[in-house]
Amino acid sequence: MPHVPARVSEIDLHGTRVQPSAMRLHSPGQARQAAGRSALPQRSAPEVLVSQPTLAPYAHGRGGPRFGNYLWSLAKAAAIASALLVIFVVGGMLFGYISIAATLPSVDDLQAAASQFETTRVYDRAGNLLYEIIDPQAGRRTRVPLSQIAPELVAATIATEDQGFYLHPGFDPVAIARAIWQNLRAGDTVSGASTITQQLVKLLVLSPEEAAQRTNMRKIREAILAAEITRRYSKDEILELYLNEIYYGNLAYGIEAAAETYFDKRAAELNLAEASFLAGLPQSPAIYDIYTNEAATKARHQQVLGLMLSQGCMRVSNSPEPVCVDESDVRNAIISIETFTFSPPAYGARFPHWVNFIRQQLEATYGPQLYRAGYSVYTTLDPALQAQAEAEVATQVAQLADRHVTNGALVALRPATGEILAMVGSDDYQDPVDGQINMSIQPRQPGSSIKPLTYSLALEKGWTLATLLWDVPTDFPDGANPPYRPVNYDGTYHGPVRVRGALANSYNVPAVKALAFNGIYGEDGFIHFAEALGIASLTRDDYGLALTLGGGEVTLVEMVTAYAALANGGQRAFPVSILRIADPAGSPVCQQALSPSDPPAGVPPCQPPPEDWGRQVMMPETAFLISNVLSDNEARTPAFGPNSVLRLSFPAAVKTGTTNDYRDNWTIGYTPDLVTGVWVGNADYTAMVGTSGVTGAAPIWHNFMENALAGRATAFVRPAGIIERSICSVSGTEPSQFCPPDLVRTELFAANRPPLPKERDLLQRVYLDPFTNLRQTADCARYYQNDLLFQQEKLVVGVSDPAAQKWLTEDPNGLAWAAAHGLTPPIQWAPEGSCTAESPHPLLSFAYPPEGAALDAVPIQIQGQAGATSDFSHYILDYGLSFSPEGWGPVSGPEAAPVNETGRLADWDLAGLPDGPVTLRVTVFNRAGGSAEARVHFTIQRPTPTPEPTATATATPTETATPTITPTATITPVPSPTPTPTTEPTASSTPELISVTLPPPVTP
Repeated sequence: MPHVPARVSEIDLHGTRVQPSAMRLHSPGQARQAAGRSALPQRSAPEVLVSQPTLAPYAHGRGGPRFGNYLWSLAKAAAIASALLVIFVVGGMLFGYISIAATLPSVDDLQAAASQFETTRVYDRAGNLLYEIIDPQAGRRTRVPLSQIAPELVAATIATEDQGFYLHPGFDPVAIARAIWQNLRAGDTVSGASTITQQLVKLLVLSPEEAAQRTNMRKIREAILAAEITRRYSKDEILELYLNEIYYGNLAYGIEAAAETYFDKRAAELNLAEASFLAGLPQSPAIYDIYTNEAATKARHQQVLGLMLSQGCMRVSNSPEPVCVDESDVRNAIISIETFTFSPPAYGARFPHWVNFIRQQLEATYGPQLYRAGYSVYTTLDPALQAQAEAEVATQVAQLADRHVTNGALVALRPATGEILAMVGSDDYQDPVDGQINMSIQPRQPGSSIKPLTYSLALEKGWTLATLLWDVPTDFPDGANPPYRPVNYDGTYHGPVRVRGALANSYNVPAVKALAFNGIYGEDGFIHFAEALGIASLTRDDYGLALTLGGGEVTLVEMVTAYAALANGGQRAFPVSILRIADPAGSPVCQQALSPSDPPAGVPPCQPPPEDWGRQVMMPETAFLISNVLSDNEARTPAFGPNSVLRLSFPAAVKTGTTNDYRDNWTIGYTPDLVTGVWVGNADYTAMVGTSGVTGAAPIWHNFMENALAGRATAFVRPAGIIERSICSVSGTEPSQFCPPDLVRTELFAANRPPLPKERDLLQRVYLDPFTNLRQTADCARYYQNDLLFQQEKLVVGVSDPAAQKWLTEDPNGLAWAAAHGLTPPIQWAPEGSCTAESPHPLLSFAYPPEGAALDAVPIQIQGQAGATSDFSHYILDYGLSFSPEGWGPVSGPEAAPVNETGRLADWDLAGLPDGPVTLRVTVFNRAGGSAEARVHFTIQRPTPTPEPTATATATPTETATPTITPTATITPVPSPTPTPTTEPTASSTPELISVTLPPPVTP
């Protein structure tokens, strides 16, 4: 059971005028009670409530009567002033009305105006006639009286177009005032508020040029004319004229022709479902076309039913009984249209998809009254290219029939001017199933063909063709959902790849990482960038990273327009289909500029260009670099082979796209002369059988481009800002000492974005700050003892991608790759940044024991500092029995309380230590596992005991007192300042180098 449409809001975003009565909900009982109303609503004088103030006598105080007279005088003066003001306003309005009315066309004989019709003709760029808009009097329009039109159609039309039709004087003053106010606030025409009578004015009285204007003055003139028509004609006459003249699309003028065209019956026989369907079409026949835009047309039908439902019961002048609609009626009407099979009308035009495309644009701009004017419409279509394109599409689709391929489309555009030279909407327009659907303007998933735009934005943001990406299993967080893990088309991962190879071979994982780098939404996100290129279909607010793999729907025309910017040095392209329109006398009605720098033609453009037409959407260097990759046959050979169908006899950039389920496959390619996009698939979204962009769409693209540009293809011009540099192929950086000569390659770069320096190669020898694990700098080196700094130099691996780190240390393929490139465990990863003065740093020093002291083996109190400016975790104290210990024994710790100021670190009894050199070490740890240490060296030196005296012959020797031993250092030392290193590090011009004197480095 279909869902009953919600009642329509008072402000209809699609432009349908809805009176406040549409907001009143009627129960079935209330609807039936309304049946007793008269056939036509009667005008009634508005009820005026007069409040007359009562002036009580002024009974108290002196001068009462005189003061009352004064008030009476003031009242009379105010009344006179008000009357004068009213006279002035009314006079001004009358003068304005007369002034405007003097310039208005006559409405004396609308029937005569209705019979006027001059054939409009559509031509290709060579002047060949493509189609002639026939006179609807010649069999396509049959006038019928109002009595022979189904009351349901009248009720549906009034509910949809003009609910106050029987009451207003031809226009709705409140609606017009509201529309003018909304237009003034928006700075454009965003609201129309046209009644049925006003629409008749546009159709029969105004010229096509004036009817196409979107100004408040035209709306005022239209309202005045509508008032004149209402004064001279009855409501039934106006309604009958309207229903016989209004355009219902597909060359059906009037309700009788519409009923025959869509339902093969007369207007009097229409039921509720059919009447409500037809009533929704006149608002925009170019959009609401059941043969080319089924979803929007059926949605419009449900909208009309919602409007009728909100009215409950309606009285119409051609029926004694009201037309009542309840929810059950609505459900049945929806089911009826959903299950009805619409038979497309016969169409004798040459290149019918193109003619329909032009017709829709003309109707959207000028309205159907354009066809009454006898205009000649000259389009951009190249007949030879169009014929070739249609033949190529039809041939390839026929050859793929066994793979369930039933349709195809092609668009070819000249990038410098935006002229559409060929448009194929389907393989066979006469196919009753999907032939009339123009697939070149239907949103579909583009697959990988959208990847060049993703990489274009990444290059704009700082990447290069040498930027290293890791094509390894990668999980991307997805909120409450399981992580998103993209896979490649071939089901394998390719390890480290540079942007050139990733794009040329269409690897998915690197492309997803590129989109994650770009971002999706926001002023600097991918969707905003795509809009600047001419893609307007990405309107959802829930796209994920699969967008770069074709997760959003776009049209073929939009994609070709976006690629045209790549072919045109990064400048925004604008697709043009109409070159000029001339009236019967040959005078220009409109003239299309083909460049933003073209001088004004003195007449309006046939297609108003966007404000950013011709704007530099991306740097010329970016456009050239992307084109260079897409035309690099050697770079794409690993995925496509050296002699694929993508290789032409001349340089051409090209990209394919295939959705995971084989529902869509694309090929879009270009030279500076021509951009051609091809789509192959099924209009009903069913999957093809094993058909990719290379096997499905690419052969059409190959043959068309070869024939269209044979012997005259223009090569891509290298901008002055492109440079060549040597890189290490395994890292994309300048080659370092660790890059073998056989891995050195040449790559192209924008001059302002050269490759990363050799210090960022895959293998790097760097000084690490042990506490922050960042690159050491002079700002941070000063917190360490000079004789320990040499231990900070490490051989590290320049990989920051967590997924790549995991692959290199856990995945068998990654372990094998690491071993083949000399990466032996344990691997130390290169830091992502450099230590600065603001980075956390340790607080380390010894106050006691002092450096070089000689101590007795007695208990001592160790004093000094063991803390950090932030991120402190704990510290430990240990010792070694030499000045260069090979092993360490514990003294105390871990201690969780920092000692940031010089104070007690621990108590230590030296009695168990042997005499000799001792190294005492304090190590501070941060919460991330980083650590830093300080050392102090001293010697255990027990005092030498005094020799015992030589024994005497005395029988009873006299005892000699044991001498007091004075220690070489006091047990409770006075705290002293942290010793300053003998050599202070000095800042270097390069923040990752340290200007300190270090011992020779030790190779790890």
